[in-house]
Amino acid sequence: MDQPVEVLDLQRMLFGDQSPLFLVEIAVRTLIVYLYTLLLLRWLGSRTIGQLSTVEFLLVIALGSAVGDAMFYPDVPLLHALLVVTVVVVANKVLDILIARSKRAERLLDGSPKQAIENGVIDKSFLSNTALGISELSQQLRHRGIEHLGQVAQAFVEADGVLTVYRALEERPGLPIVPPWEIMAPAKLGAGEPVVREAILACHRCGTTRTVQAGQTAGACEYCGNETWTPARAKPAYRQAE
Repeated sequence: MDQPVEVLDLQRMLFGDQSPLFLVEIAVRTLIVYLYTLLLLRWLGSRTIGQLSTVEFLLVIALGSAVGDAMFYPDVPLLHALLVVTVVVVANKVLDILIARSKRAERLLDGSPKQAIENGVIDKSFLSNTALGISELSQQLRHRGIEHLGQVAQAFVEADGVLTVYRALEERPGLPIVPPWEIMAPAKLGAGEPVVREAILACHRCGTTRTVQAGQTAGACEYCGNETWTPARAKPAYRQAE
């Protein structure tokens, strides 16, 4: 029968059931696994953290799972852990070679860039995409000093998830994203509501703009079918802090 646990037993809390000298073995195990993994990663030629591909990100997760137990569990042989690390790194190297030699494999494993915005309008395929939502897209645009979609000529979600933005040489009216809609949502106008005076409206979903004469209605967006509009912003209203 198991002995009851003694509450606040510092010996158990700090050292467990092992001798305090086992801490020395943990240090030696950690150094062996760390140095061996470092040598393999140097051979692999991994990129910096900010440039990790999907395959390399998986490598980081797999290595973390492989080396952890061997560092402090006495019943896990080091050779077993080193074998796991070797297999993981070699498999990653094979995938890197495959990606370098085959465009199809590169697209399959690393993905490919996706169009997010073109000429101030959010791409249809992006609207149905679940990898990056409209709110997150707006957030990343604000990080780059964008106030409304009319300032954007092209925007792409790269294979690594980074948003690449090209500003328009000549700004056009566009859907405002500053301030964030969670703080202050822009005014909304239904598809069947007439405007009091001539106005340039932006589709509340995709950013398509339309000039509506006084007394007329905007109707449904011809691009995405949305029926909610908001006044387009014609020029910057804020100055981003340096």
